[in-house]
Amino acid sequence: MKGVSIGQVCAAAAGALACACLAGEARVAVAANFAEPLKAVSAVLEKTTGHTLNVTVGATGKLYAQIRNGAPFDVLLAADTRTPALLEKDGLTQAGSRFTYATGKLVLWSSDPSRIDGKGEVLRGGQFRKLAYANPKVAPYGTAAVQVMDTLGLTPALAPKLVQGESIGQTFSFVHTGNAELGFVAMSQVLDGGRLKSGSMWVIPQDLYNPIRQDAVLLQRGAGNEAAQALMKLLQSPAVKDLIRSYGYAV
Repeated sequence: MKGVSIGQVCAAAAGALACACLAGEARVAVAANFAEPLKAVSAVLEKTTGHTLNVTVGATGKLYAQIRNGAPFDVLLAADTRTPALLEKDGLTQAGSRFTYATGKLVLWSSDPSRIDGKGEVLRGGQFRKLAYANPKVAPYGTAAVQVMDTLGLTPALAPKLVQGESIGQTFSFVHTGNAELGFVAMSQVLDGGRLKSGSMWVIPQDLYNPIRQDAVLLQRGAGNEAAQALMKLLQSPAVKDLIRSYGYAV
């Protein structure tokens, strides 16, 4: 995967986002898998418009509950399509603002460079104590992990070894710190500039789980927020789409 520099993206995005307005701030709720890419997107936004982001990271299901309970977010970057659609149904979004900003990829990852083979046979071998995955009730990547285990027919054998994270962020932490030897995480969490940062991984075939389409939506509170509107526009720009691809997403 070819890396994309922030400078290149800024240069490409500047024209599309030229703004004579005063810089503002948007409050963004983002699914944990997209936390690192959003840092890069935020840097582009600030450099090209002066706008900044106040970011809250969490599991999509928990972010939904916070929004329903009045949390003052302007934008939601979810890890699924269902949650933004529910918020639309609840009347909590700006009509017509929802779009898919990325399609995520699930990987099996270990911080040990020799732990995981290229076909994921380590799952069948069982030579590990703990396998981490995200809570499928609130984290779409956790749902995908369950689908993979079910499709492979390994759920009964793996059940005693499973450790559940509250979000894909906590799941990654379990593996990164060695509390679990391997885990199902988002590809975006283990790539830097399109390359594997450390450890070993198996890129799980897409036919083993349902596509992880991730939707962005402008919430009612963000309807008049120029920083929020600029972020939504930036996420759909060709340059930032290339940046998102460099983290392993399909766009």
